[in-house]
Amino acid sequence: MPEDDSDASVEEQSNRPLAPGLYLVGTPIGNLGDITLRAIRVLRSVDRIACEDTRQTQKLLNHFGVTTPTVSCHEHNEAERIPEFLAAMHKGARIAIVSDAGMPGISDPGMHLAVAAIEAGIAVHPIPGANAALSALVASGLNTDRFLYAGFLPAKAGARRSALEDIASSTTDRTTIVFYEAPHRILETLSDVQAVWGAQCRVVVSRELTKLHEEFLRGSVTEVTTNLRQRDRIRGEITLLVEARAISKESALSDGIAERIAELQQAENLDEKDALKRIARERGLSKSDVYRELQRERAKR
Repeated sequence: MPEDDSDASVEEQSNRPLAPGLYLVGTPIGNLGDITLRAIRVLRSVDRIACEDTRQTQKLLNHFGVTTPTVSCHEHNEAERIPEFLAAMHKGARIAIVSDAGMPGISDPGMHLAVAAIEAGIAVHPIPGANAALSALVASGLNTDRFLYAGFLPAKAGARRSALEDIASSTTDRTTIVFYEAPHRILETLSDVQAVWGAQCRVVVSRELTKLHEEFLRGSVTEVTTNLRQRDRIRGEITLLVEARAISKESALSDGIAERIAELQQAENLDEKDALKRIARERGLSKSDVYRELQRERAKR
């Protein structure tokens, strides 16, 4: 049974003992005021808190006077921790898992533990909290009726471009795609977005959500890219939202080569030969294949 229900008063819910099981606890993504009263109560009441980074979480716990013991649980040790946690919960333990910020299991540790707990017949309780993807989505001005959370894109250019093409070929019109991206890769990713969906594709770059320097850049991919290129340095955690339109796999592979060449010539002063080499690397194709596609593209105009 869950530890509370809608028929119970707030006081009854607060005084009710916490049931055994796993608690996925959302924590603030920047503003400590975003933690919930329920999250604080659960963190104080569980037997152990599994943390992505115990040092990071300890700052949060100290701020709210939580003295519950912590144990590390991150991407490199989650698998080996699972048997230990399951054994404890089978004996009646209550374990909370938190990531450094946001909801555990959303591009953070927690998913594998939750799956294992469910398969073992252990109750899993979500404790809602802050989330960068949803926070960015609702303030983006893009479609919120239909969206796809795609997490982090691959770091390598060819794999990233392929991932975007796969999404483009399987997405319906006006679906908002939500990504997390590192600040040092955002310009490369925007370039790939432009190559796949075109220069007029609407995007939103949300940066430092809930923090002092929170910022939303909205506009076409070229407008947002131009804005960011003018900065000495791009900082902060970034959520990228793309207003996708449905395109075929073939179109995703071939369109936009001329535009990409022009962009590389303007931004990096490359000649056409070097630009073709760069595009071939980005798309995981041979230079001759890219050149043939360019000729086909020009022939259509």
